[in-house]
Amino acid sequence: MSKKDLIDAVARDCELTKEKAGGVVDAVLAHIRAAMKDGHEVRIPDFGTFKVAARKAREGRNPATGKTIQIPASRVPKFTPAKGLKDALNLN
Repeated sequence: MSKKDLIDAVARDCELTKEKAGGVVDAVLAHIRAAMKDGHEVRIPDFGTFKVAARKAREGRNPATGKTIQIPASRVPKFTPAKGLKDALNLN
């Protein structure tokens, strides 16, 4: 499902115009992004948790040259699905 498909589904289900639904989807994503940027978890019941994980600096190799390089520390997004989402995906 693309962002456009999600906007279309929200517009249809909530009886909104596609422009308003697009604004809603953009606002939700912006709030999730802002919370994660500040280091907070975003928990959505029966869906999952978005969180930020810290990666330590480490050594890596350039596969083209084999030369050792330093990979800096970074923060990366992680998603952990909730039990409700897992159960919904595994219904027969």
